[in-house]
Amino acid sequence: MKGSHSAVSSPRRWRRSSSSSGAAGLLYPLLGACLWAAVVGYKPVIIVHGLFDSSGDFINLQRFINESHPGTNVTVIDLFDRSASLQPMWKQVEGFKAAIYPIMQNAADGVHFICYSQGGLVCRGILSTLSDHNVQSFISLSSPQAGQYGDTDYLKYLFPQFVKSNLYHLCYTAIGQRISICNYWNDPHHRDLYVNSSDYLALLNSERANPNSTEWKKNFLKIKKLVLIGGPDDGVITPWQSSQFGFYDDNETVVEMQHQDLYLRDVFGLKTLAARGDLILCSVPGVEHVYWHSNETVFHMCMEKWLV
Repeated sequence: MKGSHSAVSSPRRWRRSSSSSGAAGLLYPLLGACLWAAVVGYKPVIIVHGLFDSSGDFINLQRFINESHPGTNVTVIDLFDRSASLQPMWKQVEGFKAAIYPIMQNAADGVHFICYSQGGLVCRGILSTLSDHNVQSFISLSSPQAGQYGDTDYLKYLFPQFVKSNLYHLCYTAIGQRISICNYWNDPHHRDLYVNSSDYLALLNSERANPNSTEWKKNFLKIKKLVLIGGPDDGVITPWQSSQFGFYDDNETVVEMQHQDLYLRDVFGLKTLAARGDLILCSVPGVEHVYWHSNETVFHMCMEKWLV
């Protein structure tokens, strides 16, 4: 599997000794790894799940982290699981924030975020509104950062009577805004309704007047790296470029991040991050949406380097 990315080196792997001395041959490398972890002091990693997920879905990702960075404290936040992930995004932001804050307080050197799918937008809400966060790397794993607009299996399951072209009738109402997916539903054909109705994404993106926008930008820019991971075979995030802040114009032609107004005006810091050299895009073909967090190639290509 090949992918494109910037500034991501080839992965390092820990290998066990093949010594024939039995237990000692296994013990010494483990001791060495533990000593190395103690010296290096890998920062804690916090994982936030997506729509309809739960903490148990991230066993493989936890294993990848602990194999490559032994001794890392990895926490998958066990909140808003399964159907509870449909609750409003701001409610989820406050809940996850309360669970995560003590971990931050106990990590003098900071923490890393890996936030998957809808969780990537939850994490943006946390990073924007928490003035004293200490997140170093924010890894956004196939998250609809610029919004969602597509006829997917998720949409058919949640709203069987709707298709993408008419979901705005529900999403851009007070009732619709109580459902997480409607908080970031971005219909390019009804831009004014989106801007005026979206209680979440339009505020995060400062597409609607937001008195907190300056403070939120300052908070967000405290991160050291923003890593945006996605790929053309995702099948759920629509368009897939939304995972890297690209999105449709009103003709449903994808406009890449660098040409988006929110980047050009640097409304919450993307252009600043790019100028700092701290905005990393990692695109990997051949990965379907539900497999991003269990794909070892994706981990080594796109995440491993940023979790030290």
